[in-house]
Amino acid sequence: MKRIAFVGGLVFNSDSEDFIKANVICDDGFVTDITADYVSDCEIIDISGKYLIPGLVDVHTHGIGGYDFNLASEENVRAMRKRYAQLGTTSVMATLASDTLPNLTNSIFNINQNRVDSLLGYAGIIGIHLEGRYLNPEMRGAHATELLALPNASEFESLALNMMPQPLHASIAPELSGGEEFIKKANELGVTVGIAHTNSTYEQAKNALELGARSFTHTFNAMTKVHHRLPGAAVCALTSDEAYAEIIADGHHMHPAMVELAYKAKPKNKLVLITDSMSATGSADGEYSIAGTSVIVKNGIAINEDGVLAGSTLTMFNAVKNLMKFCKISLNEALKYATTNPASMVKADFVGKIEKNYRADFILINDINSPEIDTVYVGAARVDKE
Repeated sequence: MKRIAFVGGLVFNSDSEDFIKANVICDDGFVTDITADYVSDCEIIDISGKYLIPGLVDVHTHGIGGYDFNLASEENVRAMRKRYAQLGTTSVMATLASDTLPNLTNSIFNINQNRVDSLLGYAGIIGIHLEGRYLNPEMRGAHATELLALPNASEFESLALNMMPQPLHASIAPELSGGEEFIKKANELGVTVGIAHTNSTYEQAKNALELGARSFTHTFNAMTKVHHRLPGAAVCALTSDEAYAEIIADGHHMHPAMVELAYKAKPKNKLVLITDSMSATGSADGEYSIAGTSVIVKNGIAINEDGVLAGSTLTMFNAVKNLMKFCKISLNEALKYATTNPASMVKADFVGKIEKNYRADFILINDINSPEIDTVYVGAARVDKE
């Protein structure tokens, strides 16, 4: 692949949270230099008058474009990668909902076949997020009860070895029998752990963090609620400065005021935007499924037959715009929550920044006050529009 230089535009610097006049040089899909100097011996892409921001990182997404990671074939996964890229998400942790062990093993195989597939202009699957099956039935949300199981460190080790290479992330209810051993085993394997679908008390959640859990999965949703005498997992998520907290900023899973509360409560490097998107994302309303469970999508809201929210149809780019609106912040301030923070949460230290040795994943926009996607690049390759 030839050397490519993006020249003439304003480039987002994640450390200073500002735009700088610079040229970005890429080779073999990675950034090799950021310079103000004259550029030669490159294919030149002139971005004068435009803004270059990092491609977005979604560490919790079940599907898009009519497909679901639990059920997708290798061909389906490739189609999903293209659709993610078109909508500005250039790095994905393929997220698996609760399922049988044989089905999970098959899904992991199909995902991993695409993790080593370097198709130009397709979003990268940087890892796997196992959100099921070690969840509390009392807080199961849209996960089917019959597919849930108690945390089992040995069983998980077998799954994790199939899920390799890193990064890997697992969401569990730590109060369940076997939860402590599960967290210890996950840490031993290098797998990051999120507290999810949990009935845990504040004290139990805090203990899980002390054992090595790293984050809270879709904070406020499917966890013990905020109460002034029984604070529960949600308050632990907000007050534990060392822990990451995922939020779904779609206006349905969380009222905008609760998004603002999380924004104000958490250290700025510990709040993470996610979509929890399901197969209807990027598609029309209608009948869909998540991990085989029927879902009706109406006005962009996904509800299962029990009347429970079943994922979202949110995109990461819209999540960023919603965060700007809900919290009255600039794009410069909002970008970290969809780039460096999620990448840091799962220890993916090669995406989420426009920086030397990072993958050359970019979004080109025309206006930072009312941002819309102009062009997306993955590995410096232009993504075909719809």
